[in-house]
Amino acid sequence: MKECWEELYGSQENALLQSFMEDLEKTASETGPPQQSEWYKDAIVYSLYVDLFNHDLAGLKEKLDYLGNLGVNCLWLLPVLDSPMRDAGFDISNYRKIRDDLLGSEGPYSVEDSSRIFGSFLEEAHKKDIKVIFDIAINHISDQHSWFREARKSEDNPYRDYFIWSKDTNRYKEARLLFKGMCPSNWEKDGDSDWYYFHRFFEFQPDLNYRNPRVLLEMSSNFLFWLKLGVDGFRADAIPYLWKEKGTDCENLPQTHTIVRFFRAAIEYARPNTLLLAEACQKPKDIVRYLETEEECNAGYHFPLMPQMFKAIAQQSREPVIKTLDISTTPEIPPSSQWFTFLRCHDELSLELVYISEEDRKYIHEHYCHKPEWDFRVGEGISARLSELMQMDVRKISAAYSLMLSLPGTPVIYYGDEYGKANDMDYYREMIKMTGKDDTRFLVRGRMDWEEINKELNDPESFSYKVYQRVSKMIRTRKEHAAFGRGKLEWKVVQQIGKSNDDEIVAFLRTHKCERVLIIQNLSEQTIPVIYPEKVLADFELDLLGQKVVRDVADNTIVLEPYAYYWFLT
Repeated sequence: MKECWEELYGSQENALLQSFMEDLEKTASETGPPQQSEWYKDAIVYSLYVDLFNHDLAGLKEKLDYLGNLGVNCLWLLPVLDSPMRDAGFDISNYRKIRDDLLGSEGPYSVEDSSRIFGSFLEEAHKKDIKVIFDIAINHISDQHSWFREARKSEDNPYRDYFIWSKDTNRYKEARLLFKGMCPSNWEKDGDSDWYYFHRFFEFQPDLNYRNPRVLLEMSSNFLFWLKLGVDGFRADAIPYLWKEKGTDCENLPQTHTIVRFFRAAIEYARPNTLLLAEACQKPKDIVRYLETEEECNAGYHFPLMPQMFKAIAQQSREPVIKTLDISTTPEIPPSSQWFTFLRCHDELSLELVYISEEDRKYIHEHYCHKPEWDFRVGEGISARLSELMQMDVRKISAAYSLMLSLPGTPVIYYGDEYGKANDMDYYREMIKMTGKDDTRFLVRGRMDWEEINKELNDPESFSYKVYQRVSKMIRTRKEHAAFGRGKLEWKVVQQIGKSNDDEIVAFLRTHKCERVLIIQNLSEQTIPVIYPEKVLADFELDLLGQKVVRDVADNTIVLEPYAYYWFLT
């Protein structure tokens, strides 16, 4: 930590660092025992908004058994900290308090009340062997945060330097405009003054100034506050943008990595093996930089793999996935690090810089933006639920899940996708009215109607039942086999009968210690017979998922129906 400090600030304010180190020592004595090393590799993560999932923390507590039965053993709570909710909670106004509406109906609640209620929820989740992580936005805050309200009062206010001010809006002109079509500039005029403040996201989310050492220590202390309550990890939102430098695009700068190393050192000292998860919508070579040592993040989202799985299904070819996972595209990460994989999340499908090429972005947009209102960021992205993107085709939804759940990484299930939740137009319109922003990402959010869900999940003829049965079986099966979360990947070539081009079949082996799991999957809309890739498969009647293996013994083939998949323990 001292090395990081000197890299950023030299000998500036060493007394501040010493005071923080003393607090860190005290925090370490108040947290629980170290977590199990690399526990996140065996996790099945479920991502949700507490209020949209089931009203509040008490409602979420009631659904822990539902999640446990699904196979979930880690919850990722989308923003829960105090916020005016203009950006779904990513605009944080108090880093030490859960929002009142998530604590119950008897508020307002104090910070002490928040800690007590949230601590009770954590205790119940842990009793059911479910870990809990949540979002901390570390690049920016809400303009309603006390720091920013103070900063606006005068130029000599002590909090003024917590933010980035200028009268010249050409400063940092190389920085991309992230919300193109919704924000005209990265600078926002401060009332009637001549000053502007810098923001990479919405204008009500001023960026923090990490050139000020007090900002680094304040944000580090926020992590420690929640560690004392028992949180198992943090999703560090918008990591690439932390440090700003003239003449650069202000992304992934060396000082940003130094800041992350400082955070990781503090968190690791306070409670070893706590997860720090990088949210970096970048190309693989840039994301890997946050994982390539044990000094920054434990894990990061494999954003580039997500759209390539969609492309593979649309193109009916394994090549997009194989190309993305090849070391020429995705460099190797250390054995202790992990990728987090997903099909959908609270954001748009075509996330920022995740594509290998702009041709890929165009291809995805042409094949999956089925309705004009799904468009996000002026043709660059798509906002729609998984079921909508797959046009309510159970086979395609299942095929996508089979890919994601069997390829390397820790899988993240986005709430409602396990039963095929559709876009929520009512919620979309409600949020536009509330926020004043036509943000199409609201389409992929929306509330869970548990009365209707229970009805659908008890009807074998319903779409939701069919999706849930397939997806839940895959999740529970994956959870039983360490090879999925920890195993090596070896691609297999499977010969298709009567075809010279075998791109439509993807086959690979996952191995960990003595365990070997073979995946064979048809990415096409055609029925395809394939020759056994391994002789031992001739003896299987059922695969790991309990599916009857369709074979032609005379031809020594397995018959794969459209979008079919088999998981074999060999």
